[in-house]
Amino acid sequence: MSSQQHDRGLEMRKQVLGASHVERTLAATDQYTEALQQLVNEFCWGAVWARPGLEPRIRCMLTVTMLTALNRSTELQTHIRAALGNGVTREEIVEIMLQAGVYCGMPAAVEGLRVARAVFAEAAAA
Repeated sequence: MSSQQHDRGLEMRKQVLGASHVERTLAATDQYTEALQQLVNEFCWGAVWARPGLEPRIRCMLTVTMLTALNRSTELQTHIRAALGNGVTREEIVEIMLQAGVYCGMPAAVEGLRVARAVFAEAAAA
């Protein structure tokens, strides 16, 4: 993949997740995670997130849904923060969790809401 795609991905990643979060993640990159971070910037953020087909707000909602279904709580926390920062409301996040409960199982919704409540509390305290 091109350097241009990497740069476009890094820009999109910072736009969605926040520059400080991305810079902290990249600062923690080492010999074991360097190749993965390169792929994340080029493929996830450059080739997919930067596509014109869906706005970042919608991609955030989809990502929250999928991470809930997959029970990936650490990444879910990051992407709920990103969703809030990209215009998704708390009410919409709760609705996403209810929808996920129907199609992914109630344990997924329970864990998703647990993560969401922690992010909401963190945001309120800031």
